[in-house]
Amino acid sequence: MDKTYFISQSTSLTLVITISLIFTIVGLIYSKKYQGINNYLTANRNIGFFSLTTSLIASALGAWILFGPASAATWGGIGAVIGYALGTAFPMIFLISLGKKIRTEFPKGSTLIEFLRKRFGKSLFKLILLMTVFYMFVFLCAEVTAVAILINYISGTELWVTSLIILIATLAYTLYGGLRASIFTDNIQMIVIVALLLISVFYLTLFTGDQFSFSFIKEKSPHLLSASYIPNYTAGLTFFIAVAATNLFHQGNWQRVYAAKNNDVLKKSLIVAFIVIIPIVFFMGFSGLVAVSANPKVIPDLGFFSLLLSEQTEFLSLIIVILGLSLTISTVDTLVNAISSLIVVDGKATLNLDKKTNYLTLSKYFIVALSIIAFAIASKGFSVLYLFLLADLFCCAFVLTVFYSFYNKKLNEKTAYISIIIGLIGGFLLFPAPDFSKSLLVGIILSVDTFPAFVSQSLLFLSFIIATFLPMIFWKIKGSKK
Repeated sequence: MDKTYFISQSTSLTLVITISLIFTIVGLIYSKKYQGINNYLTANRNIGFFSLTTSLIASALGAWILFGPASAATWGGIGAVIGYALGTAFPMIFLISLGKKIRTEFPKGSTLIEFLRKRFGKSLFKLILLMTVFYMFVFLCAEVTAVAILINYISGTELWVTSLIILIATLAYTLYGGLRASIFTDNIQMIVIVALLLISVFYLTLFTGDQFSFSFIKEKSPHLLSASYIPNYTAGLTFFIAVAATNLFHQGNWQRVYAAKNNDVLKKSLIVAFIVIIPIVFFMGFSGLVAVSANPKVIPDLGFFSLLLSEQTEFLSLIIVILGLSLTISTVDTLVNAISSLIVVDGKATLNLDKKTNYLTLSKYFIVALSIIAFAIASKGFSVLYLFLLADLFCCAFVLTVFYSFYNKKLNEKTAYISIIIGLIGGFLLFPAPDFSKSLLVGIILSVDTFPAFVSQSLLFLSFIIATFLPMIFWKIKGSKK
């Protein structure tokens, strides 16, 4: 028996092509008058409050918010929802002081890696560059895969069709217009995203009766709100640490730090972005709590959709498609330009190519190659969650060492390098296998029975905690011996 979809493939395909084409044309036309390497990398350091704020929010909120927070909430409870929301927004607050510091000390910079290259030697900076590119590539794969799966779920459109259209459209205007095009299209996309999210909030709060409430969750799934439910704490901390750490290495954020017209604009934009992001991510996670309370057998990734599309409403299906496309394109163009900028700025110090090499052109070839791989992954519908968690682990091992070094000049390259490696080794030993039942240390090197039940049940949480804080313990031990 054929599955009944919410809208037809022809309608879905028309929407995908139309919306992608609109953003492509708008991006190309707008950026035509803003050419040059300064506009490509930092939008000529002249972005005002409104544009910077909408761009920060639109870039932070990809299609993942339609799946991730709701999915985490179904098993991690209210703690996971709070952790996800705060983890996504936290970098905005952190960048207020750190962004001002970097803009003051390195006013002509355009990447975080560029700053670290001045701070450390080539060995560590190359490791950080590799990790940053890997993380953003995984993010790119996740975004394209997410929107392809979403549109396949709603209309049955094959994954490769959506993936191909999204990638070609976004590459067309982003590789031409750079950061300037990305920020301008983000402004439009953010207006669309907010409008569609408000429609979703209005529907879920008005037409689901008492279901969309804490009292309903407390009645049906009280453990998800219980102070004695351990995952409320472990999941909350896991997502806060992982999401916050990865976003601090997001080159798209650092480009926007440098693109701000002045420090006052940067501060105001980051504060507003922080305030806006929290309720949006919290709302998406809360929908997962309601969904699993209404139907314990709900597919976690589809928690939000199971509520919004419960009546097979065509209008709401169209809303979801447009919302998913806007979220994805706004994030993909940020990632494309962010990776490209790293190659342009830091490629020369890394690759030792001929002096005549045009690194801007090289970066575009590199991005196209990565996009082909991302297309292959998205077309197959592979789950990138595990790869995403692995990228999170890398960021956790780097985060304290890298950002502590901004404030402590005594932390030398050798100490920093060793501490990161120790964090990675410790994290890997407890990082769960794909089935989350064991890890290298727990279940392979040593029997699962050797450890308390809490350890085997909290491998992801413990791996992130150890990867994050083991480097700091190493500094303290090393410092106390001097």
